[in-house]
Amino acid sequence: MARSTATPSDSSVITDEKRDAPRPDAGDADSVARASLVGPGADESADAEKAVAAGPQQPAQTGGFDPADFPDGGLRAWLVVFGGWCGLFCTFGLINCIGVFEEYYAHGPLASYDPGRISWILSVQAAAMSFFGIIWGRAFDSYGPRPLLLIGTVLYVFGLMMTSLGSEYYQYFLAQSVVASIGSSAIFNACNASLVSWFLKKRAAAFGIVVSGSSVGGVVLPIMMTHMIERVGFPWTIRTVAFLFLVLLTITCLTVKSRLPPRPHPLVVRDYLDGFRQATYSITVAACFLVFWGMFIPFTYVILQAQRSGMDARLTPYLLPIMNAASIVGRITPGFVADRLGRFNVMIFISLLSAAITLALWIPGKSDGALIAFAVLFGFSSGGFIGLFPTLIAQISDIRQIGVRTGTAFAVLSVGALTGAPIAGAITTAQKGDFLGLQLFCGLCMGLAGVVFYAARYVQVGWGWGKKI
Repeated sequence: MARSTATPSDSSVITDEKRDAPRPDAGDADSVARASLVGPGADESADAEKAVAAGPQQPAQTGGFDPADFPDGGLRAWLVVFGGWCGLFCTFGLINCIGVFEEYYAHGPLASYDPGRISWILSVQAAAMSFFGIIWGRAFDSYGPRPLLLIGTVLYVFGLMMTSLGSEYYQYFLAQSVVASIGSSAIFNACNASLVSWFLKKRAAAFGIVVSGSSVGGVVLPIMMTHMIERVGFPWTIRTVAFLFLVLLTITCLTVKSRLPPRPHPLVVRDYLDGFRQATYSITVAACFLVFWGMFIPFTYVILQAQRSGMDARLTPYLLPIMNAASIVGRITPGFVADRLGRFNVMIFISLLSAAITLALWIPGKSDGALIAFAVLFGFSSGGFIGLFPTLIAQISDIRQIGVRTGTAFAVLSVGALTGAPIAGAITTAQKGDFLGLQLFCGLCMGLAGVVFYAARYVQVGWGWGKKI
């Protein structure tokens, strides 16, 4: 059986025997760091970070798992970042445009349906992209990113083309929420899992750059789609988007590769459940679930809420682009900060900040200036979630199981993405169009997420704030 050799400073590398042994106590931060192949532990001077800085201690072959083996840069690694950026522009970038779809459907072909039912199309789209990670994550571990990218590109573009031909509720649902989402999920998971193998010390920064592609998509696509719908109609707008995505995803297929070879192995249900035996993993996934429960609500309803508040009709189409433009900075900056101060530490901060902005600004804000300020601040504060979440899972997981671990986590989060917007729509309907309950639900979800992230941190390092985690 092949083994990874490790010096005393290579404590983040585990042998096959250790992998099969009982897991360390989740409350022991050093044990968690030693059980992980992929990230710094609780302390700023974690052994994995030391090994990267010091370089390999002996000329033994480690199969790519040694911390010193991670390039953390170079042409090949940055090409993966660029290809991932293009992939996230096309996948999560379109998710960031759900407000445009909500407005078009509500005032166009689905005007006879209430907002809550329309939002199911969009929430299932976001949820399916996350849920199918449970399939694509395992496929990545077994076969690598190439099959996922090719299959995903074909399904995604085909689903969008079918959306352009829709006229009935079930047609939009099947094309946009099912077919297109299965394809986008394959692309999204391949990009995220591939990136993990190239970066260690700079992982959060690299993820921040990649996921900024979704924010750029959230700036460009809503403006583009709003103007094109007015001029050429919805069908040709969606076809144009599909052709644009085909070009960008071709770049993704050519540039995104995993540094580690695939490891085909039979399906074992325990692989999906094993992570939940680790307290840190379970609590972290629960916190991210709460984030996904609330985060998409402003992106879905901010345009409709602004219209009800009497915002200038010339400004409302730009709320989503403003929110996503601020999110570009919000997705890149926290990554660089998190690599220095700790990824869990930064996630706690941005969760609580998002809650404060929602409760203290979105609820009382009725003027055009207040709504624009909310779009800017919430876009910035919420931007770091998508970039930091995969780095949290990688930090507490074995890199050889990164596809299954992240895929399983995304499957859980999909329930939050699936139900958040419909719950918010049902609250609004019950309150006869008033948005207060929706806003409270969003703010409380984000605030509670911050508390649960802190619980995950406590399990690893205790109460003190002086440690990087």
